[in-house]
Amino acid sequence: MQSTKGFKLLAATAAVMAGFAFGPAQAAENTVVKLGFAAPLTGPQSHYGEDMKNGLTLALEEANKQNIQLDGKLAKFELVARDDQADPRMAVQVAQQIVDEDVNGMLGHFNSGTTIPASSVYNDAGLPQIAMATSPEYTDQGYDTTFRMMTSDTQQGAAAGQFIVNDLGAKTVALIDDRTAYGQGLADQVAKAVEAAGGKVIAREYTTDKANDFTSILTNIKSKEPAAIFFGGLDAQSGPMRRQMVTLGIKAPLVSGEMTRSATFLKLAGEAANGTYASLAGVPLKQMAAGEKFQANYQERFKVEPGVYAPYAYDGAWNMITAMKEAGSAKPEAYLPKLASLKRAGATSENIAYDEKGDLKEISVTIYQVKNEQWEMVKTIVSKAN
Repeated sequence: MQSTKGFKLLAATAAVMAGFAFGPAQAAENTVVKLGFAAPLTGPQSHYGEDMKNGLTLALEEANKQNIQLDGKLAKFELVARDDQADPRMAVQVAQQIVDEDVNGMLGHFNSGTTIPASSVYNDAGLPQIAMATSPEYTDQGYDTTFRMMTSDTQQGAAAGQFIVNDLGAKTVALIDDRTAYGQGLADQVAKAVEAAGGKVIAREYTTDKANDFTSILTNIKSKEPAAIFFGGLDAQSGPMRRQMVTLGIKAPLVSGEMTRSATFLKLAGEAANGTYASLAGVPLKQMAAGEKFQANYQERFKVEPGVYAPYAYDGAWNMITAMKEAGSAKPEAYLPKLASLKRAGATSENIAYDEKGDLKEISVTIYQVKNEQWEMVKTIVSKAN
């Protein structure tokens, strides 16, 4: 008769053998799906990058709770994050690093100036890319791998230019841009829209995204007496610029793009912020298809209010994940066609779909104004998806 000790030894041995037999097989049922991400995570634009990253993180965490099956295995989504420092040269290096990580898709970059040069790296690798960049040049390159999270500057600039002339009644406009792909591109589109609406650009000045003293530029503009001033650039510049406008006694309103529509601008400009206008691609959070739900989930997860870019990043991630689900695969060549033909309801819109270039079919732009040192909605322009 076998002893109890011997029986336990046999049982333990059997358990170990079972572990060898079934452990690897069970592990093989899971697969890690890596999604690349790059944005400024340090420096003066880091608040934009962190906001975007949080939106992506929320989406991936939700996806991991859904037990999504891809390529016959349970998918676990992971974000491979890199800091591109808002520098075009660094962005290309970061893009190659991300490709070398064998990621399944790319969510980013943030800036147009970084996204455009990096996009060729992802395209060469056959890697679908959904970026926050708004410059028309991004999707005008003809790559079938490029998609957007937000409305392009062509669409936003047209709305801002028309608002300046038709709503503000400003027939003479001065333009300033920071020479970045974003700032210059947006100012170019505003200039076209102003002139198309019957207005006139009477001055165009240039600065950089590192400058904080605009006295000389503004003094020159003041002498030409424009009815409005448009700035294409970051809140780190528009905040000091607005204060200096007030100091110089410039009465013309400052109008800018979505990077100025931020809490940082309000902080930097202080009381001088009042009267400033900013255009923003999309609609206010409370008017988004599932904006309030997104806001509640975001606040619960990160303990702060979502910024401008978080909900668009969130939808961008879900656009890619949804395409993978429809294809049943995380392989880029398998889900890319599904991404191109995507139609879904998300947090930001009930009609998310892409045109042949990768631009969003639904065009929505909102104009905001600072009143009592807070941003308030003035007007929303939405054209329905095709």
